Amino acid sequence: MQEEILEGMAFIGEEFTPRNVEIVIENGRISEITECKTGSANWIVPAFFNAHTHIADTVGMDTKIDRPLSELVAPPNGLKHRLLRETPPDRLVSAMRDTIAFMKATGTLGFADFREGGTLGVDLLNQAADPSVAMVIFGRDGGEFAATGFGLSSAKGTAGEEESVRLAKAAGKRFAVHAGEAGVRDIEAAFSLEPDLIIHATHFTKEHIREAADRDIPIAICPRSNWLLGATDDARRPPVREMLDAGCRVFLGTDNVMFVSPDMFAEAAFLQTVYKIDSADILRMMTDGFSLLGRRNRIEVGCPADLLLLDGGYPGRWTKDPRTSLFTRIISRGNTISL
Repeated sequence: MQEEILEGMAFIGEEFTPRNVEIVIENGRISEITECKTGSANWIVPAFFNAHTHIADTVGMDTKIDRPLSELVAPPNGLKHRLLRETPPDRLVSAMRDTIAFMKATGTLGFADFREGGTLGVDLLNQAADPSVAMVIFGRDGGEFAATGFGLSSAKGTAGEEESVRLAKAAGKRFAVHAGEAGVRDIEAAFSLEPDLIIHATHFTKEHIREAADRDIPIAICPRSNWLLGATDDARRPPVREMLDAGCRVFLGTDNVMFVSPDMFAEAAFLQTVYKIDSADILRMMTDGFSLLGRRNRIEVGCPADLLLLDGGYPGRWTKDPRTSLFTRIISRGNTISL
């Protein structure tokens, strides 16, 4: 039996309550949590799930944002799609592998990616994979049948879209769709396709929020991307507080690596600063994406030991609110642990 013991201040349970504890891990799962006095400066956090990425876009990292959103990212001839077509497969694999390593180094042990390029595109992402970092792949252009699911850029209400979604669902695949990113025109068409996950929801109204909550459709928000790409300049869009108050399941993602680093700490700090969201709610958004894998990631007995070990020495000596300090005061990142 493989056993490991960790000591430090852990963010425990559904409210991520800071407690000084000893954690016993057996065969990859948390078997015991005991409160105790400890001299350790460790902060122990559940590892993060990045609920929306396009990591092949790494090949266009920090491309200038000098044109409308549709010209940058819309298929089939947006700038990103041209870059992806022009990049040799081995370079795409190398870029995705580097980004997965970056995500792991910054606390992410799972992500959901929209992968262009059909079956080959999905195969290239699988070649880049790190076994310790879980992936949910939403393929396109036929790649959905080799992936976890089907990822649609934006719903237009066409018969072809409906048939593509029907075929993917008949094959047992999940369906995710961008909706309400730049406006409201595609939202009703997206709902009509009965998605398993909605991306962005930047311009959702109260009625859209209520529908997502009533139908229990999770929403992956990407606030930094929305601001950088001009989808919003308003802290009420996406309406994060209203989503949470309505009972929506809200996940956090970072979107296109071309423009935004896949750093969940940075995304959380932005959400905390601009949207004034409570730190426990943010931690929930950062970890609940693991439900796409049928997993619950909390520091609780019985849960997988997917953890992030941080040096909390500096904030730990002074903070009045460790959950808030977690996003803004940690000066060095630690190690991800997946046992």
